[in-house]
Amino acid sequence: MIRTVLRPKWLAALVLAVAFAVACVLLGEWQLEEARAEGRAEAIERAAALPVAPLTEVVQPQSEFPAGGSTRPVTATGVYAPEHQVLIADRRLEGEPGFWVVTALVVDETGASLPVLRGFVADPDQAPEPPQGEISIAGGLAPGESPTSEAGLPAGVLRSIDMSILVNEWDTQVYNAFVFVTEEARGGAPVPLDGLDRVPPPTGEASELNLKNAMYALQWWVFAAFGFFLWWRAVRQAHFEESAEESAGETGAAHTVSLSEPAQLKEQV
Repeated sequence: MIRTVLRPKWLAALVLAVAFAVACVLLGEWQLEEARAEGRAEAIERAAALPVAPLTEVVQPQSEFPAGGSTRPVTATGVYAPEHQVLIADRRLEGEPGFWVVTALVVDETGASLPVLRGFVADPDQAPEPPQGEISIAGGLAPGESPTSEAGLPAGVLRSIDMSILVNEWDTQVYNAFVFVTEEARGGAPVPLDGLDRVPPPTGEASELNLKNAMYALQWWVFAAFGFFLWWRAVRQAHFEESAEESAGETGAAHTVSLSEPAQLKEQV
């Protein structure tokens, strides 16, 4: 089999099969990214179609995050606690590294603290103090983030919005959710950003896929494998034909020898 594989024409065919497979894999990855993009777009449409609801109707303090609550538009009213403001490190906005500014909003109806992602700063020293007085907010709801190591970080800086840490540091009841704030108002007037850049609300889980585009991606990868299958089948067939020809040649040679033996015996007699 190896001798057949190493023949120039089959090596050339293998190169073509590899090139075909690479093209199919790249096309499949492109189609998969399209599936993700379509899935995110559909998630945005679903979230936008949901009615804006008061926070207290969607989630309660220290309770489980509601099913289907991710990206849900909510509103809340309360007072910011400046002593309960933290920075979340290792974040990016439009490609620029920096920090999220997260502040506790003490919600009027419950007295519990709601982590509010007010915005993004590139320099932690430029993070502004939260506005004073009663504030009304609106934004997209999100679940708390997974715990990460906080080693090496200064006080007041975390690597994730970890609710277990916030409960201990704030020493209050805390909502098991946070809000990507899109609007802040005080007395009906918008609150100045004071150097903050808003962080867009989530656009759906990254794992969401558009099924149709995902199937197209799978088809491209199947085509890649099928190219190798066709090459292997052709090489295998060629190997069997060569083996058959060699066997036929050996049989013919043996038959010729057997026919010549009587004549040799006759000459000897």
